[in-house]
Amino acid sequence: MAKNAIRVRYAPSPTGHLHIGNARTAIFNYLFARHNKGKFIIRIEDTDTKRNIADGERSQLENLKWLGLDWDEGPDVGGDYGPYRQSERRDIYAPLIQQLMDEGKAYESYRTEEELQADREAQKARNEMPHYEYEYAGMSDEEKQAAIDAAKAKGLKPVIRFRVPKDKIYAWDDMVKGNVSFNSDTIGGDFVIAKRDGMPTYNFAVVVDDHKMAISHVFRGDDHVANTPKQLMIYEAFGWEAPKFGHMSLIISKDTGKKLSKRDESVLQFIEQYRDLGYLPEAMFNFILLLGWSPVGEDEIFTRKQFIKMYDETRLSKSPATFDMDKLEWLNNRYVKDADESTIADLAMKQLIKAGNIPANPDTATIEWSRQLINLYKRQMSYMAQINDMASVFFQEPEKVEGDAWDEINNETAPVVLKAFAAEIKKLDLFDSVEIFHVIKRVQAQTGIKGRQLWMPIRIAVTHEMHGPELPESIELVGRETALAHIQQTLDQLGAK
Repeated sequence: MAKNAIRVRYAPSPTGHLHIGNARTAIFNYLFARHNKGKFIIRIEDTDTKRNIADGERSQLENLKWLGLDWDEGPDVGGDYGPYRQSERRDIYAPLIQQLMDEGKAYESYRTEEELQADREAQKARNEMPHYEYEYAGMSDEEKQAAIDAAKAKGLKPVIRFRVPKDKIYAWDDMVKGNVSFNSDTIGGDFVIAKRDGMPTYNFAVVVDDHKMAISHVFRGDDHVANTPKQLMIYEAFGWEAPKFGHMSLIISKDTGKKLSKRDESVLQFIEQYRDLGYLPEAMFNFILLLGWSPVGEDEIFTRKQFIKMYDETRLSKSPATFDMDKLEWLNNRYVKDADESTIADLAMKQLIKAGNIPANPDTATIEWSRQLINLYKRQMSYMAQINDMASVFFQEPEKVEGDAWDEINNETAPVVLKAFAAEIKKLDLFDSVEIFHVIKRVQAQTGIKGRQLWMPIRIAVTHEMHGPELPESIELVGRETALAHIQQTLDQLGAK
């Protein structure tokens, strides 16, 4: 492999579904690799076995593929640097942990959780930042060994802690943030690199994996900045060269101005939720990419191939990225308008089926009717699930005309228009939008009523809405019998005889 080969990775944990923030990390790494003719790798970080969920890995990979991402190496495609699941790499980690212990750079720690908690409370009382206090401080080698033997006799299992160098600066030139540095005394003391069950912790395993997999660049969220000095210490301890780091800005909510939190239920935060609502993957890819990255110029909508060609990591923003749901809906609507009718029809039909508005196995006539209905609302929809609310008049019996709609038709001319329109559509041999349009024009000629006073009574009576798609097409899909029934209901409400 060439020394300067570009190799980046996205390393999800199967503890949950694909979050917007993690999807952004994957997309930025993917574009960096593809733009630079490098390799994009998927690695599953599943050492936190207690938090792993069933189908977590499958969900992560499936949703990445839905977004349009592909990878060169990973648990499902293999590669020369596997295994690609941390749980299958224990034989790689164990001798390296032992090496650090043999070199005096790591040690067994037998402090219990209760003792550690008591230490934290005492530190808090002294107005100190919580930190681990070296449990063997002031002990000779013999005393230290005696303490270890006593702990083992009690049946305690140790964690392995890394010896943090004292008062040393760890710095790096961050690809997003610029120069960043930490003093080793500020990171909380000696940190755990292996748990009591022998499984390595994140900060140790990620260093080993990135080194063994020849990762050249690491793009990740700003919340990982505090992990970086710990990881640099481990690179140093082994004499390995660290990759280049880039920490992307936080994503904040437009409504609260606070960091997008998985506990914030006011914002849909998982890719699967947007899939379920019928968003388009191309639009989601575009929207997520713009959370903290900007192209040159004013345009914001491009194809994936165009994004790959123009991607430039120097345009990653240092400022927080605002998650704006209104912008996402606008962007997705643009993609819906440009999509072919068949794609939109298939996606929206699934939403109609899910809502119970059409059968799960519709017949040919229902499919054709549904396609016409969906095409009627295509330009209005921001996502496919909206079809059920937008087209509710086609599936639910309308209630009484009320509010502004009632004010609009509660006059002398509305009954005249409705009676004339009902009489004309009863005569039609072919009940379609073209003939219905001609009927409306005939009613205008017969009654002398035109414009808003002609069209609004018909729309409100048939659909009980003041706004909507083309009226003749809507009436065709409502059907003659239903349209006549709705008109009669409105005439009865108007008290017309």
